[in-house]
Amino acid sequence: MSESPALPVTLDRGSPTPLAVQLAEELRAAAGDGRLRSGDRLPSTRALATQLNVSRTVTAAAYEQLHAEGWITGKHGSGTYVTTAPPGSPSTRPKPRPTEAGEVTAVDLRPGSPWASGIDRSAWRRAWRGAADVAPLPRPTRAGVPAYRAAVAEHLLRHRGLRVSGEYEGESVLATAGTTAAVAELAAAVLSPGDVVAVEEPGYQRAVQTMRAAGLVVVPAPVDADGLLLDAVPAGARAVYCSPAHQYPLGRRMSAARRVELVDRARRDGWLVIEDDYDGELRYDVAPLPLLASLAPDVVVHLGTTSKILTPALGVGWMVAPPPVIAAVLHHRDITGTSPSAAGQFVVVELARNGDLGRHLRKLRRELSERRGMLVDALTGAGVRFLGDDAGAHLVVPLGSAAREHELIEAAGGRGILLDGLARHHCGPATWFGIAVGYAACSRAQLRAAIPDLLSLLSQSSDQRSTPSG
Repeated sequence: MSESPALPVTLDRGSPTPLAVQLAEELRAAAGDGRLRSGDRLPSTRALATQLNVSRTVTAAAYEQLHAEGWITGKHGSGTYVTTAPPGSPSTRPKPRPTEAGEVTAVDLRPGSPWASGIDRSAWRRAWRGAADVAPLPRPTRAGVPAYRAAVAEHLLRHRGLRVSGEYEGESVLATAGTTAAVAELAAAVLSPGDVVAVEEPGYQRAVQTMRAAGLVVVPAPVDADGLLLDAVPAGARAVYCSPAHQYPLGRRMSAARRVELVDRARRDGWLVIEDDYDGELRYDVAPLPLLASLAPDVVVHLGTTSKILTPALGVGWMVAPPPVIAAVLHHRDITGTSPSAAGQFVVVELARNGDLGRHLRKLRRELSERRGMLVDALTGAGVRFLGDDAGAHLVVPLGSAAREHELIEAAGGRGILLDGLARHHCGPATWFGIAVGYAACSRAQLRAAIPDLLSLLSQSSDQRSTPSG
């Protein structure tokens, strides 16, 4: 029998958050980051209540929530254990199965990775050669290489309909080391510890953890079919973080009406809106909606990245922001001595200069559009409900429970298919369950071969639910 580990739990009795919710959050975080490991035996609700000096009602309610989400399981006559694979936990996601020759045969259908294999190798080599011919810089470029900022400005105008200027130091475009790095800079340079930031729920947890690490108070705001629910943003919030072009992970687009309402509220209530446009260049069969930065450049910080259209290995992105934000970020870079690496910026400059970036984007849209059509046709033909397919490089199949989500991901892993779940994308108790199916990282042949297995697994599910109203 496993020995119960010392539980890393601290409850704040002065917090407005109920103790049961706090306890569930603490245990969920501990199971997710490895402080509690698969198979660890938890104390009984009675023993834990005594240990924490709370009522048994508190511990029982927390255990019940975690059991419903699939984080813990009960064994009759034995006790309560951390599940062998908490839903979506990075340490427990299915791993590729090696062949006897050591080759990885798994088909990666998890979202988040680009179609890097589709980058023309000749263009890639040409860009790196051109970048290597640039003379060494005598000093760091705090705002970013001017030619890169100009290339970003041109890219945003052509592909996102956003008119900005990026040629000179101090204007509205900054180079960044990527979206997460940009969020960290905003948290350090513009916001202050204790500031409240509303984030989409479910949402991008790397950004959430970055904000929390900076001392910000993150408040989850549910999303509906039109986007983030503005009434869920608490009074006194300093900022709102959202992904309106293709909400992550649900894949929905924020409606035009909700966008207008959001920027109006931001101006009225003093919010800084952080617009994460992580894959905004990818859309299918739908007209582009105006960027929040186009609607309200005075209150919106627009973040973009090359990680979904090229490769995250370049480590470059951009920030378009109002002058006070630009000044604050540049000041932060000056006093910390930090700046984004110039190497990846020079590569993007060369790709744009030679026309290779535009050619790759056209090729990328065609390829992903065809893959998306292949997947949509198969799901539709099988009567499987899905959402989020009109943009980006993944779609979502809702399911009715954490247990079903976990079961399906495990079963897919057993067949050599890697999937992601929705439960892990919450910063509070999970309300959405299902699988997120990406179609960029694998090859087209792998996707085609995996679809029958995916449909077979989904056909065994009788609990796909209608999407939640909240």
